[in-house]
Amino acid sequence: MIQPQVLLPSPDLRQLLESLYLDQPLHPFRGGEEIPLGPGDIWVVCRGVVLLTTLHDSGDEALVGLVGPAMPFGLPLTWVNPYQAKALGPVDLMGLSVKEVENSPALTQGLFQHLTRRLRQTEAILALAGCRRVEDRLRQLLLLLKAEFGQPIPGGTRLNIRLTHQHLANTLGTTRVTITRLLGQLRDEKWLTVDTNRHIVLRQG
Repeated sequence: MIQPQVLLPSPDLRQLLESLYLDQPLHPFRGGEEIPLGPGDIWVVCRGVVLLTTLHDSGDEALVGLVGPAMPFGLPLTWVNPYQAKALGPVDLMGLSVKEVENSPALTQGLFQHLTRRLRQTEAILALAGCRRVEDRLRQLLLLLKAEFGQPIPGGTRLNIRLTHQHLANTLGTTRVTITRLLGQLRDEKWLTVDTNRHIVLRQG
């Protein structure tokens, strides 16, 4: 059985955090657990993936972003309201305050490069709206997830996260039924497969 790749912060940022906050414990969260967000708090992912969402007036949930290792998130970094964070699987987080970041030029610089990753991801998700066909939007979203969370395996690339069909539907502005149908179509076309742990594998070529 293929084991998920353990993703860690980049060595420079990890070493920086460890040197500055050697005695600070990590905060573990279980998959599906909501992560508390304070007005002056910044979280940094050390292991796992955090799902960021908001709610429309209709009550529909919309994906804002997926935060992987070394990437920061928190209320000081967004204007979105409401703003929710949930562990997509088991995660370990390090908590920082805005003041700690502002008082450390080294930490500010270390986090900046990973904020740019968040920015690129957000722009890529926004750009999906330019694809008129839902199938094209789905393909582009899966390719984005491949770039962010893909693990090369024989014959393709395994996505090390598991988004529900409803998550994908909310992100692409369509229905769960449509996503289920299109994923089945992509499987029939051999564009993707699903492994025994229900992870999507994008085929080569």
